[in-house]
Amino acid sequence: MQFTRDEAETLDRILHWRRDVRHFRRDPVPEAVLRRLRRAVDTAPSVGNARPWRLIRVEDPGLRAGVKVEFARCNTDAKEIYEGDKARAYGRLKLAGIDAAPVQFAVFTATDPEEGHRLGRLTMPETLRQSTAMAIFTLWLAARAENLGLGMVSILDPARMERLFEVPEGWVFTAYLCLGWPEFTDDTPLLHREDWQHNTDTGWETR
Repeated sequence: MQFTRDEAETLDRILHWRRDVRHFRRDPVPEAVLRRLRRAVDTAPSVGNARPWRLIRVEDPGLRAGVKVEFARCNTDAKEIYEGDKARAYGRLKLAGIDAAPVQFAVFTATDPEEGHRLGRLTMPETLRQSTAMAIFTLWLAARAENLGLGMVSILDPARMERLFEVPEGWVFTAYLCLGWPEFTDDTPLLHREDWQHNTDTGWETR
C-alpha cells in the first residue's frame, strides 16, 4: 500500500488539530460513529499483541456521579500545591469535560493478560501500559478525523477508580476519557492558550 502526499498532509492536519478537549456540546454521538471508533482502536499496536486495554463505556448515572465526586476531591487537593498567581491561574483552568461530554470511558490496563503469552514484556512490564496509551491515542486521532473531540481526565485517584468500577484483580486504572462534539476547535493547546505552559520542541538527539 502506497499513500499519497495528499493523504500524508491530511494526517498532518489531524495531528496538528488534535486537542485535549474540555468544552463539549451535549449532542449525542451516533452509534455508527462509535462503532467506527471501536474498529479504529482494534488497529492499535501493543506489545506481543497482548491488547491489554479494557474500555468501559460509562452510562450509569451513579458511576458518572462517582467520577465527578472523585475528580472534585482530587482537584481540591491539587490546588494546594500552588501559591499566588499560579494558584489563581489553576483555579481558572477547566480541567475536565465530565459535566457535558455525552460519551465517557473508563480505561484500564490488564497487568498480566493471557493474550500475547508475555512476549516482549518480561523485562519491561510497563509496555502493557504503554500499549494502552497507544490505543488511547489511536482513538484520539480517529475521533478527530470524525470531527469529534476527546479529553483525558487525569486528576483522579487510580485505586479509588478501580474500587468504584469494581474491576477484576489485575486491572489498573489508566485514564478517564470524555468524547463528544467540541464547542469550538482550536489548533492551540488549552494550556498554551491559557499561558500555563507553552509547547516546547521535541528533544531529538543524534549520537
